Amino acid sequence: MSIANAILQNSPSCLAPSFSLLSPTPSAAVSVKGFRRRCLRMVTSCVSYSQSSVQNGATDAVAVVGRDQIRLGLPSKGRMATDTLDLLKDCQLFVKQVNPRQYVAQIPQLPNTEVWFQRPKDIVRKLLSGDLDLGIVGLDIVSEFGQGNEDLIIVHDALNFGECHLSLAIPNYGIFENINSLKELAQMPQWTEERPLRVATGFTYLGPKFVKENGLKHVAFSTADGALEAAPAMGIADAILDLVSSGTTLKENNLKEIEGGIVLQSQAALVASRRALTERTGALETVHEILERLEAHLKADGQFTVVANMRGTDAEEVAARVIAQPSLSGLQGPTISPVYCKRDGKVLVEFYAIVICVPKKALYESVQQLRAIGGSGVLVSPLTYIFDEETPRWSQLLSNLGL
Repeated sequence: MSIANAILQNSPSCLAPSFSLLSPTPSAAVSVKGFRRRCLRMVTSCVSYSQSSVQNGATDAVAVVGRDQIRLGLPSKGRMATDTLDLLKDCQLFVKQVNPRQYVAQIPQLPNTEVWFQRPKDIVRKLLSGDLDLGIVGLDIVSEFGQGNEDLIIVHDALNFGECHLSLAIPNYGIFENINSLKELAQMPQWTEERPLRVATGFTYLGPKFVKENGLKHVAFSTADGALEAAPAMGIADAILDLVSSGTTLKENNLKEIEGGIVLQSQAALVASRRALTERTGALETVHEILERLEAHLKADGQFTVVANMRGTDAEEVAARVIAQPSLSGLQGPTISPVYCKRDGKVLVEFYAIVICVPKKALYESVQQLRAIGGSGVLVSPLTYIFDEETPRWSQLLSNLGL
């Protein structure tokens, strides 16, 4: 296919030229130079329209293009990228990248899915433009660059990595030394229309939105990236609005968080385009499989199977002893099974096997409680997956889609 033909087929929103690009031009009616000029104008117009649509959040005019592959956007660099690949691997979804410099990869377990490595903010933008169907990205990035667009739908909001929160921080010295809440900050007499509170941030949507919702007046935001913590000390800002994980960096730069200053809690999430899920063939089925794998692994994370033998007269009597202990109830309750042994040529039941599921933090306590009621030969093994009859998030997704 020629470049000109590809432009016409893949750019339905652009106006077609007044002559056929695929047919020979009449004798000397259109010169080669003129032909090239028109092609260039058409390409420029298409690119310009596409960029403006994404920047303005205008998704209504962007149709789901007719490709067969489902596109999944993953972070391309940093800790978020590493943790994302590790999570997918734990869910038996192995991302195969032929060359680490390439931005496209495959997941053999999902043969109809392409993986595209992108910057987190570009994942959100391309979900809105229709270039991606699914993505794994932080909730902070979804909120900042999605700006409440209804086409973005959160499929799973807690993937258990990338935890942080977006927070307002001020110096712990000078005029801020005794300021410990957002209310106190807003009531400081220093802030006027001529001299507003200056806040440095990279979150130019969430910042003003937070200020407006909390009734703060006389606040001016400046756009900044990188080490925001230095801004107050340099005198270029009074406060910062930035992501906080442990808070150590703030303390080391003599900054503090204040009560009521948290804008949002964030961690990695699975996000999708509503239009893709409802219009693209196979997208909903792919999301269902990914969601089931994620839910089964995340539910099992930090859980252990504990098996022990216990003497008893019957299964009900043993079960009563187990359930009476606070840490031995398991997911729905203990599983009690007879243990058959041979004595004097006879098959007897003297022991019962108890199987329970316990969280890691309660493991030792659970083992001690089993021993206290007569348990012995205790076996412990980590759980990899716990599959429910149906994941609650799948039902919630169908409800959100109106299906």
